[in-house]
Amino acid sequence: MPKTICFHLDENVSYAIANGLQRRGIDVTTTPEAGLIGASDEEQLAFVIEQKRVMFTQDTDFLRIAGMGINHNGIVYCQQKSRSMGDIIRGLTLIWEYLEPEEIQGKIEFI
Repeated sequence: MPKTICFHLDENVSYAIANGLQRRGIDVTTTPEAGLIGASDEEQLAFVIEQKRVMFTQDTDFLRIAGMGINHNGIVYCQQKSRSMGDIIRGLTLIWEYLEPEEIQGKIEFI
């Protein structure tokens, strides 16, 4: 059985995106569900590393953190209000369908 990417959505991402991914059978956690509301970006990143999840965010702070060379399982970024929720769900679904966790580890993908 192939490995599949599991996502974590930070607190700036609409729950409707999580719901759309879950309806497609994609394993997703959200910041509120994980009890991380108000947690620092570093704490969020520590959670996704521990849980072996790829972070989806619309917060440029995670791009800065990744640029500092901090280890991560992969970050998917989409600029706020640049794509519809449907476009974001389709983009994340494509990543889930075509990439294995080791292929995105330490990388940033843009939607």
